[in-house]
Amino acid sequence: MGILSLLLWTPALGSLLLAGLPGDKPHWVRTAAQGVAAVTLLLSLWLLGHYDPHNAALQLTEYVAVNPRSGSAYSLGVDGLSMPLLVLCTLLTSVALLASASVDNQAKAYHLCLLLLEFGMLGVLLAQDWVLFYIFWEVTLFPLFFLISRWGGKRRHTASLSFVFYTLTGSVFLLLSFLALSQYHLAANGSLMTALGHSAKAMPVQQQIWVLLGFLLGFGIKVPIFPAHGWLPSAYIQAPVAVSILIAGVLLKMAAYGLLRVLPILPDAARILQPLLVLLALIGMLYGSLLAWRQSHLKAMTAYASISQMGMVLLGISGLNQAGADSALLQMVAHSLTVAALLLLGEQLYQRTHNRHSQDYGNLVQAMPRWSALMAFSLFAAMGIPGTLGFVAEVQTLTAFYQQAGWLWLAVALSLLITVAYLIRTLSLLFISTQPDRATWADLRPAEQLAAGVLVATLLALGLQPNGLLDLSASTTAHWQQAFREP
Repeated sequence: MGILSLLLWTPALGSLLLAGLPGDKPHWVRTAAQGVAAVTLLLSLWLLGHYDPHNAALQLTEYVAVNPRSGSAYSLGVDGLSMPLLVLCTLLTSVALLASASVDNQAKAYHLCLLLLEFGMLGVLLAQDWVLFYIFWEVTLFPLFFLISRWGGKRRHTASLSFVFYTLTGSVFLLLSFLALSQYHLAANGSLMTALGHSAKAMPVQQQIWVLLGFLLGFGIKVPIFPAHGWLPSAYIQAPVAVSILIAGVLLKMAAYGLLRVLPILPDAARILQPLLVLLALIGMLYGSLLAWRQSHLKAMTAYASISQMGMVLLGISGLNQAGADSALLQMVAHSLTVAALLLLGEQLYQRTHNRHSQDYGNLVQAMPRWSALMAFSLFAAMGIPGTLGFVAEVQTLTAFYQQAGWLWLAVALSLLITVAYLIRTLSLLFISTQPDRATWADLRPAEQLAAGVLVATLLALGLQPNGLLDLSASTTAHWQQAFREP
């Protein structure tokens, strides 16, 4: 078994281990699940250490033909597009499990679903065959549905059904586009996504456009792209915090990753639809930031802020060049870490106060100094303050987009100004405004501080030394942009 298969199947085997544990021993279940997640994280870090960032080709590939007549295969590989997201996925899963310490109701089923979700997410990022990619894409649906519907908030059933409806709708469009590519897939005599790109160029341009529109709808629902964002706020708010972290940190990025994979396969259509991609990105950024500005509910604010931030990711992708792709990857990592920290710290506050509205707080520094320090840094990181990864990502995005669109850059600047406005307001309400004494609220426990501290430390480390993250994907994104050069 290769390292990629070992990484992929560890969470699945871990779920089988959990299935054999007694359900009335939640501590055993939590410990086993956290151990499996820790092993998966260590495997991804080992993979990172053996990955060659100067090689743009797929690395550590594994290929086993499943059905030679149809061209399907068990094909795995990793490159500069998937490598940072793999580490991010395993890190956030470990953090999510640490954040699940208070889950005692059906703890065995809960942790089993989390490990199966990690299995599906890793499969999407590692798959180099479209059939395999689609299977893992669908695998993530089932554990997410149960996690939201069983362990969510008061409106969890509505949120889970909305999530399933939107996701299945997107899956239909993905499947239709995959089927349209299948004839060219067979002509390529192989199943690697990169090999498929050579033969799909023979597809008529008009057909390319329809296929890419199908992919855009399928992946756009998960990004989410306006107006296909309706499932996201309810899923964020109603899902347990661990699930919200994985939705924001990995599920949304899976969709953006899918777009990065399909655009080079349909380069003519991508160039034609580039203005549409830019327009959707700008609308998403402004719409998300305006709605976030109207929220006092901390989780709702984070949900709408995610729509805005993913609009910035789409903006980078729409550049169809290396600078844009690099900015998209940076923005994905920065947003994942920042939103995970905000969600986690917000949940820790809610567990003490049973209140998520920022205007009901104030002067939290005195009562919860450790929590306040981590929350303040996370809010500053979301603003893109220098020294954080968010700053590097925003500068990279603004630079890349200015070279491409000129005066439209003002729309991006306006979105960022609105973002800074509501984040400063939140900072003021939490820490500056005068409220009754909160001395009875306990500060963070060591396990809680560890979970949030890892995210904050990673944001700071990558913000001070971003070159390692940029170099990790540079050769792959340089090769990626070559597909869009005019013949």
